Amino acid sequence: MTSMESPLYYSRQEFIETDTGNKVSRRATIAGPQNIILGGKTIISSGAIIRGDLRRSGPGHAVVISLGRYCLIGEGCVLRPPYKTYRGAFNYYPMKIGDHVHVGAGSVIEAATIGNWVEIGKNCVIGKFTIIKDCARVADNTVVPPNTVIPAMSLFGGSPGKHLYSSSSSSCSFVSFSVGHFIEDLPETTQEVVEAETKQYYSRFQPLS
Repeated sequence: MTSMESPLYYSRQEFIETDTGNKVSRRATIAGPQNIILGGKTIISSGAIIRGDLRRSGPGHAVVISLGRYCLIGEGCVLRPPYKTYRGAFNYYPMKIGDHVHVGAGSVIEAATIGNWVEIGKNCVIGKFTIIKDCARVADNTVVPPNTVIPAMSLFGGSPGKHLYSSSSSSCSFVSFSVGHFIEDLPETTQEVVEAETKQYYSRFQPLS
């Protein structure tokens, strides 16, 4: 095992592991857990806040936030459903996050939909009702305005975030940058690369014996 593949150890006392392999930090705040779905093998880090209690008014059970498989919610992240006032009535709306999604530490997410194989950097703000398509990346410290649609295979960055490029080449660099600075295209193999990385991260995240 190389240094990049070394285990990421955690204390068994600090995480709760579910039957489907989700690992949730005891230092995370999971509000309204009955309204939250974790798809399996998802990691919720220390200090993360998931607001499943912010649900639409009215009777009955409603899924507020759903996450797919092999997701990582970084330390100090906040997931809260988008909201708006329509015809004088204030309501929250569901948030759906797909499979193989990593969200960097300190980011605040109010998106409506995040697709599969998506990477969101550290300290980002994803505005209300944003839609992020499959295989997109959001660079560190990016502010994405509300109602933005981020296309598949594209990199967004800056404050406010801008669409910088889409996929065509076979290599990729994902770093912090100034608005408008071209780095290089996302690879056409993004799906395979991100899926492999998320699975590897989960396999490395192991309890201390």
